[in-house]
Amino acid sequence: MELSAGPPVSDDELTRLAMAADPDAPLDDDAMPLNAYLDAAGVSPLPVWYMPVAVRQSDWRWRRAVVVAVIVAFLAIEASGLCSTYGQLVLG
Repeated sequence: MELSAGPPVSDDELTRLAMAADPDAPLDDDAMPLNAYLDAAGVSPLPVWYMPVAVRQSDWRWRRAVVVAVIVAFLAIEASGLCSTYGQLVLG
């Protein structure tokens, strides 16, 4: 099946077609799911930056270690009774 873009359809025409459609009508034999149609047309419903490609878990090991170290440092500061709210350690 070849996909081609037709003339633009106005919102009024889409509304008219939707209101005139029979919701109980059976699907045509050549009906195509929307995701297959969009994949074949090379169109994505979301921009690429919205859903970035997933990265491997191993790339996050050093980042996880940094995050854990920062959290442990803040917990140690709080546990020792110091306050670091404004960037300077003071007795709280």
